[in-house]
Amino acid sequence: MAGSVAYARLPNDAANSETRHLLNREPVVHHTTHGGQITVQPDGLSYTYTYGPKGLAGLAHNRYALLCAIFASIGGLSFGYDQGVIANVLVMKDFITRWPITPIEEGFMTAILELGALIGALCAGIFADSYSRRFSIFISCIIFCIGSTFQCGAQTLLQLFIGRAIGGVGVGALSTLSPLYMAEISPPEVRGSLMALEQLAIVSGVVLGFWLGYFTRHIPGSVSWRIPLGIQIIPAAILILGCAFLPASPRLLVLQGKHDEAITSLARLRLRTIDEARNDLLIQIEFLEMRVESTMIHRTFGTAESPKSKFSFADEWNSWKRLLERNNRDRTMVGVLMAFFQQWSGINALLYYGPILVKNIGLSGGKVTLLVSGGIGIVQFFAVLPVIAYIDRWGRRPLLRGGSIVMTLSHFSIFLLITLFASNWASHPTAAWISVGFVYLFTAAYGMSFGPVAWVLPSEVFSLSMRSKGVALSTASVWVNNFLIGLITPVMLEWSAAGTFLLFTTSSFLAYVWVTYTVPETANMSLEEIDQDGMFRSSVGREEVIMKAQVCVC
Repeated sequence: MAGSVAYARLPNDAANSETRHLLNREPVVHHTTHGGQITVQPDGLSYTYTYGPKGLAGLAHNRYALLCAIFASIGGLSFGYDQGVIANVLVMKDFITRWPITPIEEGFMTAILELGALIGALCAGIFADSYSRRFSIFISCIIFCIGSTFQCGAQTLLQLFIGRAIGGVGVGALSTLSPLYMAEISPPEVRGSLMALEQLAIVSGVVLGFWLGYFTRHIPGSVSWRIPLGIQIIPAAILILGCAFLPASPRLLVLQGKHDEAITSLARLRLRTIDEARNDLLIQIEFLEMRVESTMIHRTFGTAESPKSKFSFADEWNSWKRLLERNNRDRTMVGVLMAFFQQWSGINALLYYGPILVKNIGLSGGKVTLLVSGGIGIVQFFAVLPVIAYIDRWGRRPLLRGGSIVMTLSHFSIFLLITLFASNWASHPTAAWISVGFVYLFTAAYGMSFGPVAWVLPSEVFSLSMRSKGVALSTASVWVNNFLIGLITPVMLEWSAAGTFLLFTTSSFLAYVWVTYTVPETANMSLEEIDQDGMFRSSVGREEVIMKAQVCVC
C-alpha cells in the first residue's frame, strides 16, 4: 500500500489546469521536492502519496531507512543462524560422543528454543508499547547473548537446554520487534520490500550458520561445536551497539505525545533537515496520519497520551480478546494460519535435520549429506531476492498459490521416489539425486512464497487498532508450530521418511486451498477495499475510516 487514505483535504493551491482535471474527474499528480509525489483523486478528498519509486530503486532512494531496517533485521539473522548451525552440531563427532542423545531428546533440544521464542514473542508485544522499540530490542539482544553464552560453555546437556531456552526468548522477542520497528519506520511505497528483508536476514543466517559449522566440524574436541554456537553472540552484540544509533519509532513517539521528537525522527528517516521537514508536504501528511492513528487508538482503548503507558493486566487481556471477536476473527485466522502453513510446509524440518533427512533419501557419506543440505539455505537465499524487488508488483496471492503448488508437487515426488527406491538406494543413485533436485525445487518455491510473504501479510490484514497485537499473535503462531516441527521431525523420520514427506505434501496442498478461498490480495489495497472484496465478514476497516474523518474534523 502507498499511504492510501480518505480523511484529509489537501491545501487548495492547485493550478487552473489541475482544477480542470478534478472537474473532469481525473486524478491530479503533484510532484514534490526530493522525488516524491501526491496523487489527488477526483473527489478532492482522497489521495495517495509516495516518497519515491518502488522496488530496488525505492530502496536506494530511501537509503537511510534501508540501513536502519538492515540493522533491525539482525534479529532475523540470529533466528536463521540457529536453524543453520544446529543441523551440523547434531552430527558432529565430539557432540555425539559426549552426549549420545535419543531422537526424542534431539527433537526437544531443537524445539526448546522455539518454546522460549513463543514466550519472547508474546512478551515483546506487551513491553514494546510500555517502553520503546529500541529499548526492547536492546534487552532482547542481552537475553540472547546470555543464552548463547550458556550454549557455548555448556558442560552438561541440561546447561545446553537452558541456554537454548534463554536464547529462544531473545530470538522470539526480536522476531516480533524487528518487523514491527521496520514497518513503523518504512516509507509506504517500499514497506513490502523492507518487510521482506526479514526473510532475507533469516536465510542469510541459515547459510552463515550452516557453512560455519561445516568448516569447523573436523576441529578436534568440543571446539568444533563451541565455536559456531559462540559466534552467534557477534551479530547480537552488533545490534546492541546499533540500538544507540537507530532513530526512535516516530509512530510510538506520537502515541506517547512526543510530537516534536516524532517530527525530528521522521525527518531523519526521510533524509530531511528539521527546517525542510516543517515545510515538506509529504512529511506533514505522514505526521498527520500518525496523529490520527494515535488518536484512534486512544479513543478505541480509552487511554491518554503518556510518555510511558501504565501497564494493566486487565487492559492487556481485554485488548488481546478483541482479536477473537467477530469483527477481527477472520483476520486473526489469516495471520495465525499463514504462520501455520509456513512452518508445516517442511522448510524447518529440512534446515534442522537436513543431514539426517538426506541420508533417508539415499545419499551416503558425511560430506555429501552436509553439502546437499547446506545447499538448501543457498537456494532459499537466492529465491528471496526477486521477491524483495517485485513483491508489490506481483502481489501476495499469486506468490502464495504458485509456491504452494510447486511445494506440493515437490514433496509428493520425493514421497514416490522414497516409496519406490528406499529398499535399495545403492542401485538407484539417479533417483536419489532427483530427490535432491526436488528438495531444492521445494526450497526455491518456499523462498519466493510462504517464506517472505508470511512476514508481510499479517501487518496488512489487521485493522489499524489491532495491528500490533495481531502481528504479535501471528509471530507466536510461528514459534508454536516451529516448536512442534522441531519436536516430532526426528521421530517421524525414524518411523517413516516417506510418511514425513507425505505429511508435508498434504500440508502444502491444504495451504493452496486455504490461500485460494480465504486469503485476500492486500497489495496496494486499503482496508475498506479489502472489506468490499468480500474476503472478510466485517466492516471494521470502513468503520475506522469513518472514525478517521471524525478525528480530523475535531
